[in-house]
Amino acid sequence: MNIMNRLIIMLLVALSLAPAAMAQGYTNTDTYYARRATLFDLLPIGKKDIVFLGNSLTDGCEFNELLGNYRIKNRGIVGDIVQGLIERVDPIIKGQPAKVFILSGVNDVSHGVSGDSIGRAMERLIVMIKKGSPRTKIYLQSMLPFNNDVKMWKNLKDREQVVIDGNRALEQVAKRQGVTWINLYPLFVDGEGKLRRELTNDGLHLMGQGYLIWRDAVKPYVK
Repeated sequence: MNIMNRLIIMLLVALSLAPAAMAQGYTNTDTYYARRATLFDLLPIGKKDIVFLGNSLTDGCEFNELLGNYRIKNRGIVGDIVQGLIERVDPIIKGQPAKVFILSGVNDVSHGVSGDSIGRAMERLIVMIKKGSPRTKIYLQSMLPFNNDVKMWKNLKDREQVVIDGNRALEQVAKRQGVTWINLYPLFVDGEGKLRRELTNDGLHLMGQGYLIWRDAVKPYVK
């Protein structure tokens, strides 16, 4: 069997094993993403629920326990981008939740997306929610800083300014769309523009103390 035939067979096998997310129309076909996204398609959202929508930072937290509110539903997925939120927001809109807290963008930054582009994508998402669920209160949260001193995130190297630019764009989106802006960035950044080292063990994701800071920042809006 020549190399070309082997490559064709490998491609066919890969396609046959593609996760359910592809069938659902999701761009991200990572296996973990597929498991979470297709589960979220099935889990109900109610009119009194509070949804936290985002990427791994949201995925990694138990907001319902931290905030003592069983109405909170976590809809975070590791590795998600703003376009991913757009692709999987329909079940949330269908449920007409009381509130939606959104945090996303750093994975877009790692993919080379500009701050302005992140803002435009986020605005599309917010418009979708407002149109489909007009009574839902929307809370747009800033991106957090990262700390590349641990050198785990090569795609984020020298991209700190993009987070700052992106947050400026997101704040303008919040103003244009009349949604609540929650600026988390200053709570997590150190004097050098990096995620405070004591709050992370990999330069990007939060340790428990970091989630307590986040909890305290959103608590007034959750209540």
